[in-house]
Amino acid sequence: MTAGAQKVYVYVLSDSLGETAEYVVRAAVSQFDYEAIDIRRIPFVDDVSTIDEVLASAKENEALIIYTLVVPELVAHLRRECERLGLTAIDLMTPLLESIGARLGQAPKYKPGLVHKLDEDYFKRVEAIEFAVKYDDGKDPRGILRADIVLVGVSRTSKTPLSMYLAHRRMKVANVPLVPEVTPPKELFQISANKIVGLSIDPEVLHHIRTERLKSLGLGLSASYASLERILEELEYAENLMKRLGCPVINVTNKAVEETAGIILQMIKGGRIR
Repeated sequence: MTAGAQKVYVYVLSDSLGETAEYVVRAAVSQFDYEAIDIRRIPFVDDVSTIDEVLASAKENEALIIYTLVVPELVAHLRRECERLGLTAIDLMTPLLESIGARLGQAPKYKPGLVHKLDEDYFKRVEAIEFAVKYDDGKDPRGILRADIVLVGVSRTSKTPLSMYLAHRRMKVANVPLVPEVTPPKELFQISANKIVGLSIDPEVLHHIRTERLKSLGLGLSASYASLERILEELEYAENLMKRLGCPVINVTNKAVEETAGIILQMIKGGRIR
């Protein structure tokens, strides 16, 4: 602190955590060569008594008041009290709310802390996407026990894109390919059938899909992967396994991923998947 410099107090009031408001203040302070600044963040200001207590302290220090309150009654009370006490107050939130509301033609919700709910929603979505990638295509059967939903079906029944679509809805999805020569993971029989969704498809449609897939990879069409005989064998195996599991089955023939996801979401809403 420079010798003889008078300390400047800045009180940051928020009806939520107040982190954003404090960051804005610190960004402004950084523009000055002045070390004697004391920033005090007061979070969760949700009633007039708290405001009165804070302003009484602020008056003793002749502090600058910065606030991001959204409840109109609290804002009005703060403004009145600051004017009465002769304190300078800067509202970071109301001008933004009014301008954005005017542009959108909507009234603000005036609910504190919504930005943190949005952050929480974002991180849940990211976590679900990472989960879908980690437990895609039966890479690690341990994911079956942790998943909200487990998709099972033969190759090319849209398990992976469906997993990613549902992950964007914050659902942790694992998917398991069903192949006659591969013993299904024991974890499939350790979870409730209500968490498993089987995906079936018309054999002729699957034959076309796999044929096109081989073409795109530059592979010969003689591979058993795309032969109708092999496809019928796989579908029969998958159907029998799904019956053993007792899980609901969705026929994805000619359905977009969004359509299949919509059916699953309706199943969840109706309690068929839980």
